[in-house]
Amino acid sequence: MSMRARKLLLLLVLAGLLPLSLFAQAVIPARIREAYDRKDVMISMRDGIRLFAAVYTPKNAAGGPYPIIMARTPYGTDTYLVSIGPGADFEREGYIFVLEDVRGCYKSEGEFEDVRPYNPAKKGRETDEASDAYDTIDWLVKNCPGNNGKVGIWGISYLGFYTTMAALSGHPALKAVSPQAPVTDWFLGDDEHHNGAFFLADSFDFLSAMAPRGPIRHVGPSMAFPYPIHDGYRFFLEAGSLADLSRKYMGASSPFWTEEFSHPDYDAYWKARTPLPHLKGLAPAVMTVGGWFDAEDVWGTIHTYRAIEKQNPGLLNVLVMGPWFHGQWYFEEGSQLGEVRWGAKTSEYYTANILLPFFNFYLKGKGDGRFPEAQVFETGLNRWRTFETWPPAAARRESIFLAAGGGLSIGRPAGAPGIDQYYSDPGKPVPYLNKISIHRPGGEHQYMVEDQRFAATRPDVLVYRSESLAKPLTVAGPITATIYAATTGTDADFIVKVIDVYPDDTRDPSPNPTGVRFGGYQQLLRGDVMRGRYRKGFETPVPFKPGEPELVEFELPDVLHTFKAGHRIMVQIQSTWFPIVDRNPQTFVDIYKAKASDFQPAWMRIYREPGRESKISLSILD
Repeated sequence: MSMRARKLLLLLVLAGLLPLSLFAQAVIPARIREAYDRKDVMISMRDGIRLFAAVYTPKNAAGGPYPIIMARTPYGTDTYLVSIGPGADFEREGYIFVLEDVRGCYKSEGEFEDVRPYNPAKKGRETDEASDAYDTIDWLVKNCPGNNGKVGIWGISYLGFYTTMAALSGHPALKAVSPQAPVTDWFLGDDEHHNGAFFLADSFDFLSAMAPRGPIRHVGPSMAFPYPIHDGYRFFLEAGSLADLSRKYMGASSPFWTEEFSHPDYDAYWKARTPLPHLKGLAPAVMTVGGWFDAEDVWGTIHTYRAIEKQNPGLLNVLVMGPWFHGQWYFEEGSQLGEVRWGAKTSEYYTANILLPFFNFYLKGKGDGRFPEAQVFETGLNRWRTFETWPPAAARRESIFLAAGGGLSIGRPAGAPGIDQYYSDPGKPVPYLNKISIHRPGGEHQYMVEDQRFAATRPDVLVYRSESLAKPLTVAGPITATIYAATTGTDADFIVKVIDVYPDDTRDPSPNPTGVRFGGYQQLLRGDVMRGRYRKGFETPVPFKPGEPELVEFELPDVLHTFKAGHRIMVQIQSTWFPIVDRNPQTFVDIYKAKASDFQPAWMRIYREPGRESKISLSILD
C-alpha cells in the first residue's frame, strides 16, 4: 500500500469513520503479515493494572533467538504502522517487535496522565512510566518464546518521552534505547512553550484532538478539530484572547489544556514533568535522534543528549541530527523540506547506516560497536559529518553585532552607536508563514526553512544583514541571542531569527513545480522566542519598566550549517510570530486570563551602544 493511501486511511480514523482495528488490518503491509505472527496480550503491572501490547514474532523460528524491540505509545498500537519497528530494515533483520498502549490509553487499563512525573523513590505498588516499562520488559523476556533476553526501546515525540522513562527503569535486560525527538520539558522548549511563550497553533491543534472518550482515555488523535475557516491566522485572531479561545472551543474537553493554564510560570508542576535531572546512573546505551528543523521537539533532543552526557560519564551516549521536521526520518524519505532540498534520501541512509547498526550491536552482538559521538547532517553543504564531541571541540565562539543602517558586523561592533525601534501591535501580529491557509493552522512544518522575505518588508520587523561572505562560514552548536531592549509597555516577546540569504543570481531548483525563486531567498535557519517577563528567570515573572533598557538573553537550539561564499547572514527581530506563538498583551497580566482591553500596542527599542551591544553569538568551525 502506498504512503498516500495509508495517510488517507489514517484521516478516516481521525474523522471517526474507520475503527482502528480495521485500519490496522488495512495498513499492515503484506511483508509483515507474511513474515510475522501477531499475538495480543495483557501484561499485569505491579499495582494490578493491565496494559495491552501487540507482539510480532518472526515466523522463521530457525533464525532466532531474537531480541525484542519495543515502543510504548499513547496513540494506539495500530495508529503508526509505517513499520512495526523503527523501519523496514529492522523487519528484514529479524526482531521480536512489541507495541504497547501506555496506562489509560486505548486497550490498556488505568488512568492516563500527561507527561507523568518520574518518582525516584517508589515504594511497593507505586508506579510511574519507568516502572511500567520495567514490568513490561520483565514479562516479555519471561513469556515471549524465542527471545534472546535482550531488549531495546525506541520512540518518537511522546513515544520518545516514554523511551526516556524506560531508560530509567533499571531493568537488566534493557540494553539499548533511542529517544527520538523526545518530549522533555513542555515549558522551557518543547511543544507547548518555548522560553515561557505559549505555542498556540500547535498546542491547540494537538490538545483539541485529545479529548477523553469513554472510561479509558483515548489520547491518540480521536478527531481532528473542525476548523470553521481554513485561514489559521484569521481563525486564531478572531478567536480573541486565550481565555476567549478556551471558552469558545475547548471548554472542559482537554484536561491538560485547562491544567497548564493554571500554571503560567515554571513552578513545581512543570519541573516534576521533566526527566532531565533524573537521567543519571543509566545502564543501557543511548542514541538520541532528532531533526534540525523539528518545530516541536528539537529542544528536547539536544537537552536529553546533554543531560545524559553530563550525568553519565563513560556511558555510550551518542547524538544523531538530520535535516528533518518532526518525525520525518520515520514517515518520509527525507530528501527535502519545503523548498529546500538535501540532495539525498537522508532518512533511508540514517535507518540503514546509523540506527540499525546501533541496535544490532547491543541486541545481537553484530558489528564493531564503534559509534561516533555525533553523527549530524550539515545543511548548506548537504553532507553527513561525524564529531568526537558535540558541539565540536574545535568550534570557537564568535559574536556578530547589530550595526547601524541594518548591518551586521562580525567579530566586533562597528559603525555609529544608536537605537532601532519598531511599533508592535498585538492586533496586527507578524505571521509566521507567508501563507497560512491549510486545514491544520499549526501544521506547516516548512516554516522552519521558510523564505523570510515576506517578513522583511514589514515595519514591525527589524532587519540586519551582513556583507556577502568572502569565504564559507560554518556554524556548529547553539546560538545565543543577546538583546538590549526597552518597551513602552510592561511586557514583551522578542523573536530572533537567524537567516541564510542566497545570492541574487542563485539558480532556481529543477524541477520547480511551485515556481520558487531562489535568487535572494531568505532561508530561515533558526528562530525562537523569549517571553520578556522571564528574562530574569522562569520561576518568577518580572515586568518591564516602560522606557528602561534591559538585557534579554536566550539560547536558540543548535545548528550545523554552512553559509556558503557569496551568501549573507541576516538577523530579524520582532515581537509577534502568529499564530504559532500566542500574542503577548504587552501589559503585565496573566496572559491566560487576559481580556481584550489588556492587549496594547507598544514601541520596542533595540540598543546598539557601548555597554548595550546587541548581538548573536555563534560557534564557528574553521
